[in-house]
Amino acid sequence: MATSRTRRALVAGAAALAIGAAAAAQQRPESLLPPGFGDNAPTPVPSPSTSPAAPGAPAAGTAPAPAPRVTATTPAGPLPPLPPLVMPSPTPSATPAAPRYEMPAFARRSLAQVGPSDSFAADAFAGADGRYVERLMRQLSAPIASRWLSIALRRLLAAELVTPAHVNGADFAAERAWLLLRMGESVTARAVAQSVDADRVTPKLRQIWMQTALATADPGALCPLAAGAGDSERGWIVARAMCAGLTGTARTQPLLAEIRRRRVASGIDLQLAQKVMGAGLNSRQAITIEWAPVTELTAWRFGLATATGVPIPAELYATVGSQVTGWRALAPAIPLGERAAVADRAAAMGTLSSAALVDLYAALGDAEEVPAPFARAANDLRDAYVGDSLDTRLGAMTRLWDSAETPAARYGRLILTARAAARLLPAGEVEQADRLIASMLSAGLDRTAQRWRAHVRAGGDAWAMLLLADPDGGARGVSAADYAPGGANAERKKQLFFAALAGLGDVPAADLAEAGERFGVPVATANNWTRALDRAVAVRQQGTVVLLAAVGLQANGWGGVPPAALYRVVAALRAVGLDGEARMIAAEAIARL
Repeated sequence: MATSRTRRALVAGAAALAIGAAAAAQQRPESLLPPGFGDNAPTPVPSPSTSPAAPGAPAAGTAPAPAPRVTATTPAGPLPPLPPLVMPSPTPSATPAAPRYEMPAFARRSLAQVGPSDSFAADAFAGADGRYVERLMRQLSAPIASRWLSIALRRLLAAELVTPAHVNGADFAAERAWLLLRMGESVTARAVAQSVDADRVTPKLRQIWMQTALATADPGALCPLAAGAGDSERGWIVARAMCAGLTGTARTQPLLAEIRRRRVASGIDLQLAQKVMGAGLNSRQAITIEWAPVTELTAWRFGLATATGVPIPAELYATVGSQVTGWRALAPAIPLGERAAVADRAAAMGTLSSAALVDLYAALGDAEEVPAPFARAANDLRDAYVGDSLDTRLGAMTRLWDSAETPAARYGRLILTARAAARLLPAGEVEQADRLIASMLSAGLDRTAQRWRAHVRAGGDAWAMLLLADPDGGARGVSAADYAPGGANAERKKQLFFAALAGLGDVPAADLAEAGERFGVPVATANNWTRALDRAVAVRQQGTVVLLAAVGLQANGWGGVPPAALYRVVAALRAVGLDGEARMIAAEAIARL
């Protein structure tokens, strides 16, 4: 029965996409508020001689080379995996000749403004050189330290943006989708890629289109482009056979025979493709998947295995980058228990919102055969919301917080309990005030959190977070010396608190350099990155400011973020009108260290 449902779902999706690719691309996904495979970042784009110099940023690594073309003359031997998640070489390419288009002219979408959402101002890159913006996106390592900055960056990349000068709109969409994939935002990446009409897809976007389809476990999304992709890439050769199988045509077996004859694919990669073909109508294929010889998980293997309900061995996830955490959390075909195992970390990355995380745990509470730890967590979440006393609710939240094993998962549990914490009425001094405030602010509930202002210890973490997050500027007149955190990270927290206060404009300009020296935060230091940020602020380019802010916060965690970088980021975001994001990032720095 499960196989039948999978087969019907894949057939329906492929048929709809094959009949009206452009119409399907018009549909916009539900808005979410929440690098490829391997730890290496993509190869940076060579800058044209006329492009502005790139700011000083942490150097990106070198990505593995794309899989080589395989032809009938390829010598015998094992084939490389199909295909790794790797950005195509940044060689300029003209838009391919357009096939006959079946939609009326008024329904076609312009490349002058591309994107599925209105989540950011369309002119966010007004006046910017598109080649420079693409370099920033290509060199950005993801995920980044701040959840709130990741959310802002996702909103920017998903927006219907005016294409900046000197770049093709489809190629610009490809760069945006590629960065979203490295952030773990598979669903949004696919929406951005499919914002370009099928007849205007460039070679670069075609490669990223495939990666988004695999990251979202949607092989049917390959079908609108498969026929026109040619034989230059092995993945598209196999995709044509899969699409034929999904639509139930008689061409599947001849195409499969040709793939075997030319040795385009073999082993697990071909078996998974046959599994997809077998989900089509009138298929007589029964494929058994053997993972034993597989030592590496690729985008191809993740996407096709997930789409066909084939469990992926847990040890293979150790061979992929952290962005796959987001892909797994967003994949509806993965069982709830497996998604819950990564959901807390995905929320800490910014991929899942507090509401989405609560919905997932609520579904766990109603599901059967859920692993015991997640069943207990679902029950604790219910008690956190509707417990019959303050002690019951606080006890349930404390168990949820304490049962997380990693810093990212612990912050994810704070996100999970945000609205449960907001339902508590302030009363006296609560022992867990620091985590209650951090929990509320993790979901942006800043005004609700301010009700606790009189019920937290002065100079403590909760006090500091409330001052920084106050939308009415409650930190004015406060000295960073008033903050007295405890624990092993006390000195670094003081530095971050001072940097955040300075970025929010709550340190007098005349005292800024002297105070920075006193706290060990070199706020006056200038380098390529700070100068680029200042230029973007001067011309009010919100999009460039957000990208450069993300460049400045590239780190595995807040412990690796220089306080001076936090000062620059907060100040720049405020200067271009992103005050809310600036305040939330400032408070997050205290909460997560």
